[in-house]
Amino acid sequence: MSPRQITVLGECVADAFAEPASTSNELALRVLPGGGPANTVVALARLGTPAHFLARLSGDVFGRLFRARLEASGVDLSDAVEAAEPSTLAVAELDAQGQAAFSFHAQNTADWQWTAKELARVDLSRAACVHTGSLALVREPGAAVVEDFLAAAAPRATISIDPNVRPLLVRPEVYRARLAHWCGLADVLRLSEDDLGLLLPDTSPQRACDVWHAAGARLVVITRGADGVLASLDGERLEVPAVTTAVVDTVGAGDSFTAGLLHHLGARGLLGGRLTELGLDDVAEACRFGTRVAALTCSVAGPNPPWQSQLEELTAAGGA
Repeated sequence: MSPRQITVLGECVADAFAEPASTSNELALRVLPGGGPANTVVALARLGTPAHFLARLSGDVFGRLFRARLEASGVDLSDAVEAAEPSTLAVAELDAQGQAAFSFHAQNTADWQWTAKELARVDLSRAACVHTGSLALVREPGAAVVEDFLAAAAPRATISIDPNVRPLLVRPEVYRARLAHWCGLADVLRLSEDDLGLLLPDTSPQRACDVWHAAGARLVVITRGADGVLASLDGERLEVPAVTTAVVDTVGAGDSFTAGLLHHLGARGLLGGRLTELGLDDVAEACRFGTRVAALTCSVAGPNPPWQSQLEELTAAGGA
């Protein structure tokens, strides 16, 4: 069965990585197109899902970089807005384990300026799922517009949310104040272990799943890096181990996992409603697929998710 379209809404971010410079008075930066929602939609398209991106793309040098990456990956940009504002920039420093710490330059940039008029024209009749999250849900003035858009889409499409907490830009309490409302909209809530620590401090993953189920989310998936994945479907839980890989960096790994999860569910006709046909075995298979996609992303520099052909080559070679 061919997967139906998945629509992703959210930001593009220019990820600038510090590199060794020729003198002590210089800072060399290597810029890669990123941003959680953009990474997710690129991964979906490369996996073969018809991927539709709702983004506000600047006409500046970074915006042109974003557009080139999205188009080359096969993403549908027919409803992308040509924005007058500048692009969002994040400068990353990697630690010895490949984990990135970001500083953001995001004041009054294109990604957060959504208007109701811009989203009112979007046709979701072919969308099985709408995925969003990260800063699009909390950065004003567009955040309230995005929430209203999700509420309007929920009767027709599966709603997937990844909070992707960025405490350097938005205080965690802002996310906490909105999270119960998001769970009331969402069928799928995917977040990282770091997100959990910021959203529900001193709470076990199992207890957190129960809290978010009670608020309305049917499927909660917590990614835990090298410790794998915890998934909970209406309180029934399972764990999936991570795929062992040589890690270059972990940038975009969570976004790639989310794409793998949604792609797998969509390819099996399980998206498009309230997940009423979804079983725990389906969740386990989708999570295993997502960990493979994430592992391949970790094996290369930056947010560069794999193509379907690369996954097929890995399988043919006896990989996970």
